Amino acid sequence: MIVVIQCAARKRPDAGHLRSSDGRPVIFVADPDNAPAQSGVVYARPDDLREDGKSWRNALLEYNDQREHNPLGLRAAYTLYQNSTYGRLVDKCDVESVYILSAGWGLINAAFLTPYYDITFSPSAAPYMRRRKWDVYRDFCMLPEGCDEEIIFFGGRDHLPLFHSLTETARGRRTVFYNADRAPTLPGCSLKRFETRTRTNWHYECADAFLDRCECG
Repeated sequence: MIVVIQCAARKRPDAGHLRSSDGRPVIFVADPDNAPAQSGVVYARPDDLREDGKSWRNALLEYNDQREHNPLGLRAAYTLYQNSTYGRLVDKCDVESVYILSAGWGLINAAFLTPYYDITFSPSAAPYMRRRKWDVYRDFCMLPEGCDEEIIFFGGRDHLPLFHSLTETARGRRTVFYNADRAPTLPGCSLKRFETRTRTNWHYECADAFLDRCECG
């Protein structure tokens, strides 16, 4: 079984950053041109090019390939976010079986070293943070090739299109929890309604309830 949970806006304050050639920390956002002025930092999209012509996304892959050295202090994805549910999923299901659906990076394994970023699908976020449907991202999809395990997804409706597109080649059953009155339209997925009065970040409650009653593996 593979468990996927959406990313979160609240990152840990000690999250590491990729760095520009002159040493400035990079903050990844959806619209760098409209990000608030802040001295000493660089704003960029994940797929923007560095001065050497390499994309930040490819630079991050190379950084992870040398993960025994982590001079920038990047965090494993499941430790980047402040909510404790990410760690609980890894503790019970094993880090190799847990994935994060990131609005900035795509579908990444929980162990993937991930820099600080401010990109979200939330319509209530500041415009410079908001990833829109027409924005072009070369999203990672780190599922094993030919994946035939069941995939469970915990996340809000804004993340559903990305989850659906990035897992469409998976051969196993895809189970998606939702809490709206009307089920989402997700061809090829099994839908399960999670009953709760919580409306904001209900997926954490759902994931915790799942862990309380389920043996991963």
